[in-house]
Amino acid sequence: MPTMPTRKIGDADVSAIGFGAMGIGGVMFGPTGMTMDERLAVLDRAYELGCTFWDTANIYGDSEALMGEWFKRNPTKRADIFLATKFGYVPDGESLGLDLSPKAVEECCEKALKVLGVDVIDLFYAHRVDPKVPIEITVRAMAQLVASGKVRYLGLSECSAQAIRRAHAVHPIAAVQLEYAPITLDIEDPKLGILDTCRELGIAVVPWSPLGKGVLTGQYKSPDEFPEGDVRKYTPRFSAENFPKVLAIADALKRIGEAHSATAGQIALAWILAQGPEFIPIPGTKSIKRLEENVGGAYVTLLPEEVAEIRRLCLESGANDTLRMPEQYVNDAYQDSLPLDEYKP
Repeated sequence: MPTMPTRKIGDADVSAIGFGAMGIGGVMFGPTGMTMDERLAVLDRAYELGCTFWDTANIYGDSEALMGEWFKRNPTKRADIFLATKFGYVPDGESLGLDLSPKAVEECCEKALKVLGVDVIDLFYAHRVDPKVPIEITVRAMAQLVASGKVRYLGLSECSAQAIRRAHAVHPIAAVQLEYAPITLDIEDPKLGILDTCRELGIAVVPWSPLGKGVLTGQYKSPDEFPEGDVRKYTPRFSAENFPKVLAIADALKRIGEAHSATAGQIALAWILAQGPEFIPIPGTKSIKRLEENVGGAYVTLLPEEVAEIRRLCLESGANDTLRMPEQYVNDAYQDSLPLDEYKP
């Protein structure tokens, strides 16, 4: 197994580029149309390439079960994988409810351990902030999982800077997962203070959708190419009006990549890595070819002037000013938590 450059989550060394399993689980971007063996082959190749930081969640289709099957077939390789999963969303068949109560924390962990077929989860994230439960209450319950040896590190996702501080005061938060890409720079906003807080507290930043939901690769030339059931069809950033702004950035990344014999996607990932050692992007894919391409981004080093040019072009394009998710989900992002003194269990 090759050794990819590594970065730190807590005291653990993890591959500088991870593997996000949302797409391969068959949600958000439509059904995979792949057999179990075909999807397991993607995980096999990730392992072979040294891409061993794997990220999943209970709501990513059957991705937890997929990884569980991989571990069942490869029991001696479990120790080589830094395994992260998320909890909090509780599907009821009609909607995604949130439950970060202590009872839910314990139950979700037990279920994840069973489905994944492992004894310990390396990184356990709260997927969102529950408006009904103070983050301190949730993290205390999560900390019990660390104390019992079921979880190694704790993480948060899509939360406010204040929620990060409140959580970290209860138990060290090792990583925060957030959407971040050259066209998604929200977390840098000093008014939000999210990136500043993570840097101050020594918390790893794990960008999801680091390739702009795949559009920065240049693979798509029109929003009409997105299949039915694909969340990008309903995302304002990829509307007919806004799509050209993103496409212009994909074209610029491709141009810059020519000097490095690299693709647009590899340049986007290299740009994220160049933002600081705390960044560990987790692009997802169902394709071995795309996986190999993504991993290659860890071996591209951009010149300082190229890093600056990409930022300038992205800001000038206006792409970052468009909504990054369907409107009904906007209020879920960067949430603070219920004040502890208002909690009534």
